[in-house]
Amino acid sequence: MGEVSTRGGRGGGSNGRTTAEIEASIAATRSRLAANLDEIAVRVHPSTVAAQAKARAAATVDRTVGRAYVAASQGVERVRLQFVDEKGGPRPERIAAVAAVGVVVVAGLVLLRRRK
Repeated sequence: MGEVSTRGGRGGGSNGRTTAEIEASIAATRSRLAANLDEIAVRVHPSTVAAQAKARAAATVDRTVGRAYVAASQGVERVRLQFVDEKGGPRPERIAAVAAVGVVVVAGLVLLRRRK
C-alpha cells in the first residue's frame, strides 16, 4: 500500500502518519491485545482460580496455626511462672496445692464410679 494523503506534508491523515505507520501501530495494538487476552485467559482458567484459592486457604491456615501456637506458648509460660520462682526453682506450696486438688478430683471420680 502506498501513502494516503488527506492534507499536505507526509500524508496519512490528520496527524501526518503514513499508511505503513498506521498499519504498524494497528499490528502493535493487536499484539498487545492478544497478550492481554492470553493473560486474562490464564487468570480466569479454573485451575488458576483453584490454585489461588488453595494458596489463600493455606496462608490463612498457616496464620491461624501460627497465632494459636503463639497463644498456647504464652499460656504455658504464664502457667509455668505460677509454679517456678524468679530463679527457676519450683514453688512447693503451689505444686502441693495443685496436687491436692488433683487427688480430691480423682477420689471424687472414683467414689462416683463405685456408686453406679
